[in-house]
Amino acid sequence: MCHCNNCSFLINKFYTFDEMKTRPQKIHVALPVMDEVEFLPLCIDCIESQSYNDYHVVICVNQPDEWWEISAKKEVCERNKKTIEFLSEKNKGNYTIIDKSSKGQGWQGNKKGVGWARKTAMDHIAKNANDTDIILSLDADTIFSKEYFKSIIDCFIESPTAVALSNPYYHKLTGHDAEDKAILRYEIYMRNYAINMLLIQSPYAFTALGSAIALPVGSHKAIGGMTPKLSGEDFYFLQKLRKYGNIRVCNEEKVHPATRFSDRVFFGTGPAMIKGNKGDWESYPIYHHGLFNDIKKSYDGFSTLFKEEVPVPLDNFMKSQFRSDNIWQALRENNKDAAHFVRACHEKLDGLRILQYLKSEQTKQCLNDEQCLADNIIQMFSGIYQFNNAQLLKSLTFKECPVSSMDEIRNYLVKVEEILQQKIILV
Repeated sequence: MCHCNNCSFLINKFYTFDEMKTRPQKIHVALPVMDEVEFLPLCIDCIESQSYNDYHVVICVNQPDEWWEISAKKEVCERNKKTIEFLSEKNKGNYTIIDKSSKGQGWQGNKKGVGWARKTAMDHIAKNANDTDIILSLDADTIFSKEYFKSIIDCFIESPTAVALSNPYYHKLTGHDAEDKAILRYEIYMRNYAINMLLIQSPYAFTALGSAIALPVGSHKAIGGMTPKLSGEDFYFLQKLRKYGNIRVCNEEKVHPATRFSDRVFFGTGPAMIKGNKGDWESYPIYHHGLFNDIKKSYDGFSTLFKEEVPVPLDNFMKSQFRSDNIWQALRENNKDAAHFVRACHEKLDGLRILQYLKSEQTKQCLNDEQCLADNIIQMFSGIYQFNNAQLLKSLTFKECPVSSMDEIRNYLVKVEEILQQKIILV
């Protein structure tokens, strides 16, 4: 069983691989593509080099149809056309191309963006694959080793109760200071958040990257598929999956998304790097561990809340979010026992609400990002794995910090995160 108490609060599967007396057989890659002439061939090379070769790739080449009439966007349309030509030469047995980019076939109205492209590819797979086959979500600018597909199969064999996998990631450096400093600062933000969530045993302790998600087809069907978003669809999809069952978060194999400034989506890695390169990291603060302690205290109070009205640290936040003074009473009335009540509390205080709470409270901290990170490492993370450069933390200033020092911090956080992830392997 999962060693994290809160991680098992939502077991609600219609099947497991053990119960089906079988194992996952085929990997179906869901790959949204827009303006990726440069990166896609590298991703395709990785796919075609896999040691596990029972796979099929569904690629949705996409852009709004109106872009054909917009001079500033027409070059994107032409590059998508070249992508279709490149893919048309691939083995039809291994590839299905969904053309949402040719003139007259692109997205119409509000139905557009990477969320729709990823959903379209996944829905196509779900209609044609077996429930125990695996949907593997990738991005066209992502590379990985030849053992990646095999590792995905092995993860679901080792963790037959998992309804999804949020695979580990690692951005490789480019040798260009601007890109490298931006991606390292962004990774430090993401890993600091993930480590703190793992430490408090949050059910939502996963990192949402569209290039690093895998799930059985049966899980996709059970939750009704992906809800399309212009961007951020990966976060909402994983949250939806987490409310259905447990998500595995560890694998020895990592994916390597490209390190680049990109505005293809409205928020995410590329836009964060662009904002950060201009000195704006306001949307990606280094949250202080004290805020997570308050979340943990609220978690710990859920069982008692079922029996009586007791204060928990997030009371005021939850009341303001839901504009109600009797949130817990309403949940008591709708849940017959403590287990169902705790589950309902976790569904109410989900990953989105936690992020909203952290953002609202972080602004009240008297510490800057560097001081928060130093506090977190010294007071919390070093108990898991020792950081051996105390002087760096004392003088840390992200703006002036060299790439090598930021990379040292990033790699330290990777190690801490991996240690914590290994403690909650699902079996």
